[in-house]
Order: sequence, then structure tokens, then C-alpha cells
Amino acid sequence: MTPSTADHQPQMLVEEFEELARNAPELVRLEFINGKVVVKPVPDGNHSEIVTWLTKVCMQYRPDLMLYAERELKIEKYRKGRAKADGVLAPDRHFVGTGEWAEPDGVLMTVEVTSRDRDANQRDRIDKPHGYAAAGIPVYLLVDRDANSVVVHADPDPKKGKYESVTSRAFGVAIDLPDPVGFTLETDALKEFAY
Repeated sequence: MTPSTADHQPQMLVEEFEELARNAPELVRLEFINGKVVVKPVPDGNHSEIVTWLTKVCMQYRPDLMLYAERELKIEKYRKGRAKADGVLAPDRHFVGTGEWAEPDGVLMTVEVTSRDRDANQRDRIDKPHGYAAAGIPVYLLVDRDANSVVVHADPDPKKGKYESVTSRAFGVAIDLPDPVGFTLETDALKEFAY
């Protein structure tokens, strides 16, 4: 079963969440997923290194695109969710003038890297794929440090809020990032960051 805000009342209005997030201390990273306020953990050094490595890889294979770190997006059905993705792949300069919470239109891929916290399973493996699929984002890449694997979610069905294709590979095994991303990701470098 996929999460749905129809199953429960949201904790607050989206506008109230945006005001809360805007006024939160700098080290507090908030998201509004499935109608609930979620505190996203501050990334550790390996988390940041993975995002930096992936940025370099994307620039090598797709110099026309940019992997934006820590990008805030409107997600879920009717854009009622707010997520701060670890990485967002989009055309260079795509977010100029978009403000704080950008529409997902034109985004080719979102990236999340798991953290060691009690909410990681629900957030990164259930809620985020649902929200990104419902927003119609073509590819969701999960770097799962708990399972030492990369998971590619593709072919979103926005009405169902799910990806029709999910492929997982162990760190060290290449995995295809389907169109519109369109390259094969060699994952040997990720072995260094395994838990």
C-alpha cells in the first residue's frame, strides 16, 4: 500500500509548514511528507562525499545537466508535500528564479542517500518514492548504505504514486539510469562508504 494524505488529516497546511521551515534554525532540515512534518538528519561526512561523487559522475556523462544538492521540491499529489532531496538532476540553471520550494516539472532524477536514523526506512524507501512518483519525476535513485546497494526507481505512475520499475544492485555492480537520465552508473566507488 502506498501512503496517502487521503488516509489522514495533515498535521498542518502546506503554507504553515513552509513558514515553519523558513524560520527553523539552520541546522534543522524539515520536510512535509505524507501530511507529516519530518526532521531530516544532518548528513554525515560519507553522505556528503557520496553526493559530491555522484555530482562529478553526472557532470562527466551529462554535462548539460546539474545535480543540485539539498534542493527543495514540491512533491506528492497536487504538490501538497515538500521534500529536501539530497540531489536533484535537472538542466543547468533550471531553478533560476524558482524560489524556495520548486515545482518538479523538468526534474529528471531525484537522489536520496540513506542516513542512520530511525525514520530512514519509512522516509527513503516508502514515502519518498511515493512522493516523487506522484510528482511524475522520471527516476529516483536511492543510495542505500544499510543494504550496500543502489536502487533505481523508474517509470512513475503519478495516479498510483508508485514507480513501475524498481532495480537494485549491490555496491560495485553497474546499474543503468534509464532515460531521460540515460547512462550507466558504475558503483565501485560506493564500496568505500558501506556501513
